[in-house]
Amino acid sequence: MALALAAIPETGFINRAAILTMVALGITAAVYGLVALIVKTDDLGLALSRRAPAGPVGALARTLGGSLVRGMPYVLQVLAMVGTAAMIWVGGDIILHALEGYGVSVGTPVPGFSDLARQMLPGIDWLVGWVLSAVGSAIFGMFVGAAWIPVTEYLIAPAWKSLATGTLS
Repeated sequence: MALALAAIPETGFINRAAILTMVALGITAAVYGLVALIVKTDDLGLALSRRAPAGPVGALARTLGGSLVRGMPYVLQVLAMVGTAAMIWVGGDIILHALEGYGVSVGTPVPGFSDLARQMLPGIDWLVGWVLSAVGSAIFGMFVGAAWIPVTEYLIAPAWKSLATGTLS
């Protein structure tokens, strides 16, 4: 949404709101459509393995269906790990950018490393900088997430439980 907002020329509030609404609906449909395909892949595999016709094409369909049914748990485990890592990385990056917006200088993870990368890896030093920034954001995101574990466990969860059961006093 931020990229779409930045790409919209100054046309007026109504036009910008309409464009952002269309972008939001398109992104939502694409994301939920992809999730639906992932979730239903094992159902497709089960249908292929049970309802495939006789003959070589049916045997291929049954094999493909069985492979989908057996493989989807592994695919979902990988997606869970990648998604968790991405959330930690992006969350850390968002917080770091917000701190910079408030004037808190975060700086580079390893001072002088950018100069060294520029000398040793001319032409791809930008990639080294990006990787360092991404790793730094992920590490920061892990620290922030770890700091929230006791807050959630000992403050938020008991308060929520008390509200849900009506025992808050």
